[in-house]
Amino acid sequence: MQIAGSVALVTGANRGLGREFAKALVERGAAKVYAAARKPESVDLEGVVPIQLDITDPASIAAAAEQANDVNFLVNNAGTGGTADLLTGDLDEIRLHMDTHFYGTLAVTRAFAPGLKGGALLNVLSVVSWTIGQDLHAYSAAKTAQWALTNSLRVRLAEQNTLVSGLHVGYMDTDMIAAFDVPKHRPADIANIALDGVAAGQYEILADDISRTVRGALSGPLENLYPTLV
Repeated sequence: MQIAGSVALVTGANRGLGREFAKALVERGAAKVYAAARKPESVDLEGVVPIQLDITDPASIAAAAEQANDVNFLVNNAGTGGTADLLTGDLDEIRLHMDTHFYGTLAVTRAFAPGLKGGALLNVLSVVSWTIGQDLHAYSAAKTAQWALTNSLRVRLAEQNTLVSGLHVGYMDTDMIAAFDVPKHRPADIANIALDGVAAGQYEILADDISRTVRGALSGPLENLYPTLV
């Protein structure tokens, strides 16, 4: 995928990793970058086109797809935070995780897919697509569903020569992980690693050591991923 000259749309582009994606795309010479957010006035980057988009709202998605009908590179970055427990947590919060990461990603992709012929789709996944993150049980389940969705979309969109890449990364220095006392990556670094992967035509982009380690462990015993089972 040629980043320079592309027309890109990034969901959740008003902060965190999404903001860094939009910034990096401008710096890499994208012809146009739509920076999508539920409140477009919160987008503070120069050189982008702010656009309203709530990925859980079908009407909002349809309006964005009509306005940004020249997109050939879609970055599904918008997501949710929270530590809802699957057994005791609020079901509405758990549904929001799934509505955002699975159904929201699918709905946005369906709306923009016709314009992605010969282009690319990047889904922001996580290392917890493959294992359970610390106190992130509902989030992990939703990210696993999004990983399966990404694999399905990859096969389906290959028919129209659309590259579908999935980004897996551990902890980043964002609002969602602010309360976790762990080493964290700079979102700007992860955005550039991901865009390098898309430019190289990679289906799976493993942005850090923890993602590479967990990916390699998937073929081993479950106890290797979940030591508490021993």
